[in-house]
Amino acid sequence: MARSVYVTGIDRGDGRQVVELGVMELLTRQVDRVGVFRPLVHDGPDRLFDLLRARYRLSQDPATVYGMDYQEASALQAEKGTDELVAQLVDRFHRVARDYEVVLVLGTDFHATQLPEELALNARLANEFGAPVIPVVGGKGQDADSVRAETRNAFRAYESLGCDVLAMVANRVAPDDRDALAERLASRLPVPCYVLPDEPALSAPTVAQITQALGAEVVLGDDSGLARDALDFVFGGAMLPNFLNALTPGCLVVTPGDRADLVVGALAAHSAGTPPIAGVLLTLNERPSREILTLAGRLAPGTPVVSVSGNSFPTAAELFSLEGKLNAATPRKAETALGLFERHVDTGDLLKRISLARSGRVTPMMFEHALLEQARAERRRVVLPEGAEERVLRAADVLVRRSVCDLTLLGDVEVIRKKAADLGVDLKDTQLIDPATSELRQRFAERYAELRAHKGVSVELAYDVVSDVNYFGTLMVQEGLADGMVSGSVHSTAATIRPAFEIIKTKPDASIVSSVFFMCLADKVLVYGDCAVNPDPNAEQLADIAVQSAATAARFGVEPRIAMLSYSTGTSGSGADVDKVREATKLVRGAHPELRIEGPIQYDAAVEPSVAATKLPGSEVAGQATVLIFPDLNTGNNTYKAVQRSAGAVAVGPVLQGLRKPVNDLSRGALVSDIVNTVAITAIQSQPTA
Repeated sequence: MARSVYVTGIDRGDGRQVVELGVMELLTRQVDRVGVFRPLVHDGPDRLFDLLRARYRLSQDPATVYGMDYQEASALQAEKGTDELVAQLVDRFHRVARDYEVVLVLGTDFHATQLPEELALNARLANEFGAPVIPVVGGKGQDADSVRAETRNAFRAYESLGCDVLAMVANRVAPDDRDALAERLASRLPVPCYVLPDEPALSAPTVAQITQALGAEVVLGDDSGLARDALDFVFGGAMLPNFLNALTPGCLVVTPGDRADLVVGALAAHSAGTPPIAGVLLTLNERPSREILTLAGRLAPGTPVVSVSGNSFPTAAELFSLEGKLNAATPRKAETALGLFERHVDTGDLLKRISLARSGRVTPMMFEHALLEQARAERRRVVLPEGAEERVLRAADVLVRRSVCDLTLLGDVEVIRKKAADLGVDLKDTQLIDPATSELRQRFAERYAELRAHKGVSVELAYDVVSDVNYFGTLMVQEGLADGMVSGSVHSTAATIRPAFEIIKTKPDASIVSSVFFMCLADKVLVYGDCAVNPDPNAEQLADIAVQSAATAARFGVEPRIAMLSYSTGTSGSGADVDKVREATKLVRGAHPELRIEGPIQYDAAVEPSVAATKLPGSEVAGQATVLIFPDLNTGNNTYKAVQRSAGAVAVGPVLQGLRKPVNDLSRGALVSDIVNTVAITAIQSQPTA
């Protein structure tokens, strides 16, 4: 029978979707197959389930998610009583539970449900499902004393009804009250109580949501611009200088459509980043001339300009009644919500209280979750030299919202700010440095000249060299101003790692720099090395690659069992290529007897138990290898790409190893998710080892 967790509340408006999303994130870190069950549902789309399905790639049939709608439940309860209602919902829950390792149950929403004693119904369902509960109390618009009293009362209510309360959550609390409230609740409740402050970006509607709610027409802008949060509303009526002073970061400008001066002024301010705005809403069904709109599109490409027929006053009334919602179309809100949850909830302790054993399977998603969790555990600073690249900025947005690490972006600061404003990316917590104008340039020039004096590099020459973003970023790492560097989305591999070879250099116990890919298969993670750096390593270098790869695997939670790959297994073959692998295996065994290693061995014998039983019976590596070392770059690079494309594996890397401090290279075709993963890996590599 599947375990389950029941997230519930006591009233509407508690913003519990943040908690439901956060708990789903925790569950998917531990197990592969997570189901969702909502006992009662309203007519219309289920925004949260759509988000969960898209974000966590759920294969669950939506028809199985829901018990029944509220109208049916109300009629059934009135006609046959609560016992019959509960019996039918329990039956439908178990149909889901039998197919999943764990089920997240989304409690009723206390909104126009026409159900008497709704809290008691949630408590009874949780008990019948065998599900511990996490009640959420909303603190929006309440003082700390009221939230404290409601939280304690909610705990007593669910406990008195026989529920196993895992933890309490007070959500949407005034930020100034959060710390004191958390301290007071901790001393008054026998279970953990997590206090989440109100986050304006979560309740702020996106420009797209505003456009849909008002029936507005999009005049200018793209999907990225429409996804921006409208954090404030500024109504245009004043003369331009006073109007510009009223603008706030992330505001939606609302102005009559005939005020071309305000439209152009707002977009010009956005283009300069002083401040970046969410967009412009034109009223009175008026629009600026074609020439003005052309200028507006050039000033702030992508920034939305939308038009409504009403005047500003009724439009304002509608705007102030809108509230942002988490859904599949608002991925940034989801990142913000998860970042909020992970900052204020002891996720490790909560997982222990859920008592959910980690699955023996490791899916790509579980591996990616683990990377972010491990990086967040001890935050480091990573420098990204390609600061104006769109994919890098989008990745930075995710990393900052999730509190994965601190970031430094390099490049022309004004260009970065403008590009970020156009993308709706908030850089307020990100360090921006222009190497060409930085006060560090002279210091770095002197340091680089010192390091390369044996090559005849003068300070004058070095001054030019260190203006290059990759050299500047590498020197930041070398000088301790950053913990690691990630580049390569627009630069070649050579441009990314050459500065590291010159400045950071190899570890004392490493003869060469090599690389691995984490190959995330459907149910496990394998480590492939070296598939990116060394064309034809000799036996000593191959042994070094094996040792480095085993250490990297262990660092990221993969138990190292090393297979030294060749075209023959055991003593069946001979020749220079096989002899090289055999010698490398011997060297590893002699220097590191604690490592489990087999070689030479063919790929099928390394990973398939039935083949291993025939070719190398009794081997503690054959058939269960996790670290696969290829004899040369040609074999390794082709194999990883073949597995990636043919088996649908997710390839994370290349991850460089052997450097004194971490620098990692991206593929020039890297996706945003690839950049996020690589930055997380780099942050982890820079963390001190136990």
